[in-house]
Amino acid sequence: MQNAESDRENKDPGGKSVLVVDDSPMVRRTVCSALVCNGFNVCGEANDGQEAIELARKLSPDLIILDLSMPVMNGLQAAPVLRKVAPKSPIILFTVYPNKLVEQQLRTMEVDAVLSKGEPLSKLIEKAHALFGE
Repeated sequence: MQNAESDRENKDPGGKSVLVVDDSPMVRRTVCSALVCNGFNVCGEANDGQEAIELARKLSPDLIILDLSMPVMNGLQAAPVLRKVAPKSPIILFTVYPNKLVEQQLRTMEVDAVLSKGEPLSKLIEKAHALFGE
């Protein structure tokens, strides 16, 4: 993948831009591929919450897909800051650990959805489209 800024410049004007945040390169590649195949533009990728905040400031993504468990700054720490930096960008928490406690914590942070990495990627794509009323 090219750097995030050149990707954003070359994106399809009709597609929504997405910032993908996960510490696993394999998960990021898989999610990015699924998004692109379904009409989204990946404007950036981040390894942790701190990188996500920096990229969200620069790129103003239309959607943020955020992992929960990451080094440096995890999803729970990053979500409220991302909400302030990109207040119009829906945030989907995409995690191995979805449970009622996490969902309750995230509601107070205004995260828009929680999805399990154990679900088919089609669920993530459906939720992303639904957040845009598509």
